[in-house]
Amino acid sequence: MTETTLSPEAAEKPAKLPFKSKSLYEVDDLTRKRNAAEKRFKTYGMAAIGVGLFFLFVLAYTIISEGIPAFTKTIVEVEFSLTQEQFDEAEGQLFKTKAYEQIFIGALQGQLQESGVSVPFDATTIERIVGKPGNTIRSFFTANQDKLGGPAAFELAASSRVDGYMNGRVTRENMTDSRFLQKTDLDLVDNLVEAGVIKTVFNWNFITGADSGVDNPGAAGIGASVVGSLFMMLVVLFLSLPIGVAASIYLEEFAPQNRFTDLIEVNISNLAAVPSIVFGILGLAVFIQFMHLPQSAPIVGGLVLTLMTLPTIIISTRASLKAVPPSIRDAALGIGASKMQAIFHHVLPLAMPGILTGTIIGLAQALGETAPLLLIGMVGFVARGYPDGFIAGFTEPNSAMPAQIYTWAARADFAFYEKAWGGIIVLLVFLLTMNIIAIILRRRFERRW
Repeated sequence: MTETTLSPEAAEKPAKLPFKSKSLYEVDDLTRKRNAAEKRFKTYGMAAIGVGLFFLFVLAYTIISEGIPAFTKTIVEVEFSLTQEQFDEAEGQLFKTKAYEQIFIGALQGQLQESGVSVPFDATTIERIVGKPGNTIRSFFTANQDKLGGPAAFELAASSRVDGYMNGRVTRENMTDSRFLQKTDLDLVDNLVEAGVIKTVFNWNFITGADSGVDNPGAAGIGASVVGSLFMMLVVLFLSLPIGVAASIYLEEFAPQNRFTDLIEVNISNLAAVPSIVFGILGLAVFIQFMHLPQSAPIVGGLVLTLMTLPTIIISTRASLKAVPPSIRDAALGIGASKMQAIFHHVLPLAMPGILTGTIIGLAQALGETAPLLLIGMVGFVARGYPDGFIAGFTEPNSAMPAQIYTWAARADFAFYEKAWGGIIVLLVFLLTMNIIAIILRRRFERRW
């Protein structure tokens, strides 16, 4: 071998590189383009989030602003005393309610004069403002004759038009004279408000009451529908949870991998995407026409919603079981546990947070469904009261919150439109509560490995 030495000129001269060398701190054109593309993507993402939050705010504001009037009501508060002579005289007349209406008008005029307000009005005007109070007053004193001679206070619900005028829905500019309310009646309403006779109070009846029919929106309530939804959710919970979890454990842990189980898994995924109205048709054909279960009953609605919720619960439960590391199973089997013990003592408790979350999300989805209830008659039936007992809550016809909201929205009176928005608020409160419960349960049962 011979040693090769460089001449002093070649040693001092730097070697030529095949490419142009660049500093690591120098930003080239390609890097500049990548950075610009990244900034644009971040901008698009922030803009998308901003648009979503904007529409969410608009939706929440619309629901709250339109639904708040449903939680208030306008009342006419009048206090007067009825003597025994006046009671006997009114009972002796042919048109008894008319006689009590004249007594009410006289008491109202006296109450206005004490407040320094003098406005002439007649029985027709009172009927347009507060309906026909004669029957209410007569029923009260007939049932409570011991109240004769003493002061008695009456809180009578104002008409839906007057209630709309109080909450701003009806104005002098957008209203026209009709048999329900005239513009001249608003002068009397203003004076009654000034005298403290007409007041706006919280409407507890909307939360605890039942539907009142198409002619009395002021007395409509969603309480009976809430009870109907509660009984339906009990049916869904006690059927879908054990069936869905058992099916998921079998398919994920015990079922052999063959074409039959593959077919079952594909069909479960397909059922999760089937429109809910298809389940309603199935419930109508099987549970009502074939099994002859009572129409419009919560048990039928619960069975239909169970069929609709099962795919969601099975998919979420299988995902939770699959998320448990195989080492947990192997460790349990390695210390002598059977496969059943490994699943139920180790795998299932670790998967419980996901199972509970999926179950509650499925229940929340079922709570807001309307289409299946249309086909089993829960919209056509108007719930006018609460069930007589626990068993009757499942078997007697009733309504549900989504069905009641749909019914109110389909009616002509705009006051029912307000009730529908109020019902949406109640439904959203239930949905948010169920999601909060899901989060709490997930945190409560969450285990780390």
